[in-house]
Amino acid sequence: MLLRDSLRKRGYDVDAVNSAQQCLEHLRTDPADVVVTDVQMSGMSGIDLCVELRQRYPDLLPLVLTGQGGLDTAIAAIRAGAYDFITKPVKVDALAIAVQRALEHLSLQREVQRLRRDVNKDMPIDGIAGSSPAIRETIEMIRRVADSDATVLVTGESGTGKELVARALHRLSPRANEPFVAVNCAAMPAPLLESELFGHVRGAFTDAKRSRAGLFVQAGAGTIFLDEIGEMPIEMQVKLLRVLQERKVRPVGGDEEVPFEARVVTATNRDLETEVEDKRFREDLFYRINVVAIPVPPLRARAGDILLLAQYFLKRIAGRTNKPVQGISGPAARLLMDYDWPGNVRELENSMERAVALCRLDEITVDDLPAKVQEHQSSKIVITTESPGELITLDEMERRYVRQVLNAVGGNKTHAARILGIDRRSLYRRLEEPRHEQKPAESASANHPRTPTPVPPSHASNGHGASSSPPGSGAATGHSGEAE
Repeated sequence: MLLRDSLRKRGYDVDAVNSAQQCLEHLRTDPADVVVTDVQMSGMSGIDLCVELRQRYPDLLPLVLTGQGGLDTAIAAIRAGAYDFITKPVKVDALAIAVQRALEHLSLQREVQRLRRDVNKDMPIDGIAGSSPAIRETIEMIRRVADSDATVLVTGESGTGKELVARALHRLSPRANEPFVAVNCAAMPAPLLESELFGHVRGAFTDAKRSRAGLFVQAGAGTIFLDEIGEMPIEMQVKLLRVLQERKVRPVGGDEEVPFEARVVTATNRDLETEVEDKRFREDLFYRINVVAIPVPPLRARAGDILLLAQYFLKRIAGRTNKPVQGISGPAARLLMDYDWPGNVRELENSMERAVALCRLDEITVDDLPAKVQEHQSSKIVITTESPGELITLDEMERRYVRQVLNAVGGNKTHAARILGIDRRSLYRRLEEPRHEQKPAESASANHPRTPTPVPPSHASNGHGASSSPPGSGAATGHSGEAE
């Protein structure tokens, strides 16, 4: 209390607590820049507190109070993450100087980080290339929300690069030097997923021979990326909702909840609004993860980027395999531009890898491309023609028009359905490819032309301690739509 009052008289905003544990609890709701701690305290020691602070709040600077001649203790404190130490009996003037030096160090460190982020904003985002309006809008959204701690939902079809967006959000954020932890929610059953995300204590299940921290805690003050969250079992959705609300995880078999500091980014290739309507995804969880939505457009909605990306992949793959392939021939480039790329950027990358492997010249030719790219028919609608061979059915005309509208709105199925005046279910049905096998009714009719066979209708369906920050500086610590 004496230290708190003395520092307050010198203009610092200071709070005092009675133990290391109280310090950690206090920092969860009241961030600070500096923590002044004794070494010998009941419960957690000051050295252990420094370790915890370094893991949870990497931007926060601890100052340790040690007894005279406690050089070994001081060295241990520095190794544990303390910025400086002050010997007892404590002289308030010396303490105030140490606090001021710590704050000046923090200020300089944050200015360097700010300058780096400003430089990064003017540089391309690794792995996300393109100049089309659709992808530029996605890149702008990434830059706008990177500094935020808001939960982000990345949406888009398979192969569009949703994990690249998540990694870009992490790399451009103040958390860039912290871990980026990714987990595929569709790759494991609910019990294993719970243990993986939240951790477990020793003896929680047969093979739990020792306690293990979950990925939420392992991510520290970094980012945890929950990919394919739309595939998460419904029983896990309930537990995840509570974790996101409380910012604490309870390890499997444990009695105590553990706070976590990581930012949460999620991704899905499903239309979660439809999943909510069909009771396959919890509505409350959807609104919890959908604080900021970043849609990643399909490749067919960014036609101007196809050759740019193809050349990017070509240069990278050729360099890796030491093949002298320099470019793409004109006819091959036209085929790449005309193809719809249902597998998106991932399919384009795979196609270029195949083409480089097969290429025997210094440029990619038509013969080096996959057969489905070579044989693809353009989806452009023929309005007027004198050639019967160019005429198409009404179903095909409708399907192509739906795809054109979808391309025009950057792949946003909800927006496209609104323009077309239909619901999303109807949109999905119209995007399905027609079946070419002969219907039973047609076969029967062919064999017995005078006895028509009725066709059934189709059915659609987280000692002593004092935390200090300069007056008026605000809290600065390591604490920190629709789309498809």
